[in-house]
Amino acid sequence: MRKRLIAGNWKMNGSKPMVRELVSGVLGQLDQGRSAEVLLIPPFPYLPLVGSMTENTPVLLGGQDLSRQASGAFTGEVSGEMLAEWGCSHVLVGHSERRSLHGEDDALVAAKFQAAQAAGLQPILCVGETLEEREAGQTEAVVRRQVGAVIEAAGIAAFARAVVAYEPVWAIGTGQTATPEQAQAVHALIRAQIASEDATIAGRLQILYGGSVKPDNASDLFDREDIDGGLIGGASLTADSFMAIYKAA
Repeated sequence: MRKRLIAGNWKMNGSKPMVRELVSGVLGQLDQGRSAEVLLIPPFPYLPLVGSMTENTPVLLGGQDLSRQASGAFTGEVSGEMLAEWGCSHVLVGHSERRSLHGEDDALVAAKFQAAQAAGLQPILCVGETLEEREAGQTEAVVRRQVGAVIEAAGIAAFARAVVAYEPVWAIGTGQTATPEQAQAVHALIRAQIASEDATIAGRLQILYGGSVKPDNASDLFDREDIDGGLIGGASLTADSFMAIYKAA
């Protein structure tokens, strides 16, 4: 059985008092006997604080983005090596907000995926369709294209050291959520696409659902065969809601 992964992406939210309260609340409710991992993904300035609070605990640390470059004259960028130095094990690549607000295309996302692995990080590849694409019946084509771009660039073996997150853009921060059946269908599609290249890797791959996951819908989502956890946005900003989702896993 694949281990569940519950990842809290705080986006551009936080303050020192909020971070201390949130992490303390997570640690206070953590059940180390559960077959689920907790990953916290704070804004870059809070990585040292979260890292110090979670040191010697099972809680994992991740970055929200990284540069495709390892170093150099790239003001404002953060390299994979820098994230690893601060204790990160994971990093998001291709989050829908990076794709839509910053114009990141499939080629750049694939390059960042490779940069993450070169730095020893496990990339969480985010894929998903917009509302317009879903209404046009393009969900399958969009998701297959986004996953396929990374397979073509990095090779199927790279997915043995990666996580995939399906985040329908129309369900992020909108209060809308894909039904468990809709989410399962896309998760199964992703696993089948990986399986067509390597069935063993597909069977072990963690595929997360992201898109307005809340305590009251988490169990229904996580009960589905191919949903291996969640990439949690707004509900990860309070310990009680985030850990209720964790317990549902």
